[in-house]
Amino acid sequence: MPLNSVNTNAGAMIALQNLNSTNSELQVTQQRINTGKKVANSKDNGAIWAMAKVQSTTAGSLNAVKDSLQRGQSTIDVALAAGDTVTDLLGKMKEKALAASDTSLNTASFNALVSDFTSLRDQITKAVTNAKFNGVSIADGSTTKLAFLANSDG
Repeated sequence: MPLNSVNTNAGAMIALQNLNSTNSELQVTQQRINTGKKVANSKDNGAIWAMAKVQSTTAGSLNAVKDSLQRGQSTIDVALAAGDTVTDLLGKMKEKALAASDTSLNTASFNALVSDFTSLRDQITKAVTNAKFNGVSIADGSTTKLAFLANSDG
């Protein structure tokens, strides 16, 4: 009875080669699944990997710019909200001042209007003081320059 071994059995040799090929392709597929990338490192494809790294770096830079612009937009939103509040309060102050100019008012009514006027003025001060973003006061005049993107001016 002849001995059959893997080395002399042609069918077994072909099956072994197919198994090794399948295992190799399985490893590549598992690596792609694990990394989420077709080219996970420079050994897979150096040129494509280098281009992907450049694009990844560019995307990171663009994300930083986007974040900075969003901070700028938020700062502007805070300033606009403070401006709207001050505008509304100034309109109310004008109403109180015009009402107080009525010569037919008695002293109690006049004093009530003056008290309301003072209260509105204090509300404006609070609105301007509270208009801050990232610890920077926006509407009180103390900030003369806001920087969102890095530039050569500092």
